[in-house]
Amino acid sequence: MNYLKSHPGLVILAAVLLVLPFALPNAYAFDVAIRVAINASVVIGLNLLIGYTGQISLGHAGFFGIGAYASAILTSRWGWPPLAALVAAAAGTALLAWVVARPILKLKGHYLAMATLGLGIIISIVIVNETAWTGGPDGMPVSALSAFGKELSGERPWYWLSAGVLLVVTWLALNLIDSPAGRALQAIHGSEVASRVVGVDTSAFKARIFVLSAALASVMGSLYAHYVGFLTPGLAGFFHSIELVTMVVVGGMASVYGCIFGALILTMLPQLLSTLEGWETVAFGVILMLTMIFLPRGLVPTLKNRFGRGTS
Repeated sequence: MNYLKSHPGLVILAAVLLVLPFALPNAYAFDVAIRVAINASVVIGLNLLIGYTGQISLGHAGFFGIGAYASAILTSRWGWPPLAALVAAAAGTALLAWVVARPILKLKGHYLAMATLGLGIIISIVIVNETAWTGGPDGMPVSALSAFGKELSGERPWYWLSAGVLLVVTWLALNLIDSPAGRALQAIHGSEVASRVVGVDTSAFKARIFVLSAALASVMGSLYAHYVGFLTPGLAGFFHSIELVTMVVVGGMASVYGCIFGALILTMLPQLLSTLEGWETVAFGVILMLTMIFLPRGLVPTLKNRFGRGTS
């Protein structure tokens, strides 16, 4: 009970997710809600790395793509059960992230950004070129998600699954941030030198949070693959990585709920701007520029500060 009192946002999120299906008018609205939940879960993990630890990553869509394509290949070509494929994809992604984490995370600033960007591009190129496995630019179909002989299909079942995963991911992230490990991550963000002076193993903490965020992106990639039923290489590409980072920045770095708002805005905005007939990309860029100029800390932290000053 005390935990819920200290995290009222989690209660509000659970209430919204429970009530939302009764307000969604059609299958299209359910589809948008499911995509928002999947993106928000990925971005919460990415925010643990960028917002709380201060380590930029421009290649996270690559981990999302590994999870999606690994699940697709294991289930469609080798006949693996979807849940086993999801776990294997997450384990493989975590192993890859652990191998590259130590050398990459020694870099700082734009050097780290370029290294993670290069990693994402390599993963994307492999997906495009390995046509025998991935279908290349033409993409590949993915079997439906099933467990214990039952197949998950329809908007409502997928909504409850994605909403439940988002709620669990949010709860885990809040617990991690409140733990000693979370305080160590925030200390690293403040000053790596000072963190080492007080005994924080900065390299180990940075590697662990990098692996955790990569594995979470892989799991959500696997779920996304089974949801959409067909994959194309664009989901592992550079622009998707930039889109994920933008969700973190617009919603608010070092804010779990800000990530959810960022995912909501960035997922819905292209749909809302589609009526502009060719100018939607320009309008999208203008909105992002105005957000960065007037809300540099992100939407949720800025509004929280202004509301806090107003009530104090």
